[in-house]
Amino acid sequence: MHEVLNQNVYLVKEHLGILKAANNYDIYDPESGTVIMECREERLGFLTKILRFTDYKTMTPFDIQIKTPDGRPVVRVKRGIRIFLSKVQVLNEKNAVIGWFKQKLFSVGGSFNVLDANERTVCQLKGKWTGWDFKFLAGDKELAHVTKKWAGLGKELFTSADNYILKISETVPPGNVVRQLILAAVMCIDMVLKEK
Repeated sequence: MHEVLNQNVYLVKEHLGILKAANNYDIYDPESGTVIMECREERLGFLTKILRFTDYKTMTPFDIQIKTPDGRPVVRVKRGIRIFLSKVQVLNEKNAVIGWFKQKLFSVGGSFNVLDANERTVCQLKGKWTGWDFKFLAGDKELAHVTKKWAGLGKELFTSADNYILKISETVPPGNVVRQLILAAVMCIDMVLKEK
């Protein structure tokens, strides 16, 4: 696992653009303002590009590559065509499956289970229906929190509604695969639960 995943706070900024079909993000160290990871959806088929501009957008497949700025892979997030509920595959830097996300049927505000490679529940992502506030919970223990509220040193970077902060608890040890799953799940919040 890449050492960039051992810090606890990340600022995620979506690339904005007119007629943008692909999902692209930069991930910053909010203290220094440095880009530490890039998330790119590079291989979009023609039909997928067309459907991204329709009401079928949330049903389209995706393949997000998260890499360091020098091109080293960190984690990959993939989903095929969604018919009813999403099931998303998470792969590590060697393209080995490390986990899954399964969307819950009836959830207020958005929710899905974060599963390990054997499809055992690691934690749940739970959101509030009133806004952009999500928690990763293992029972009553909070593993991470995602929000659009930020008051840290990187506040000047945090100017758009398409930006958010991921804060991973210090109780999640460095080098733990849960860190990869949480980062991958943050991309899925936007693409699975919040895209309209």
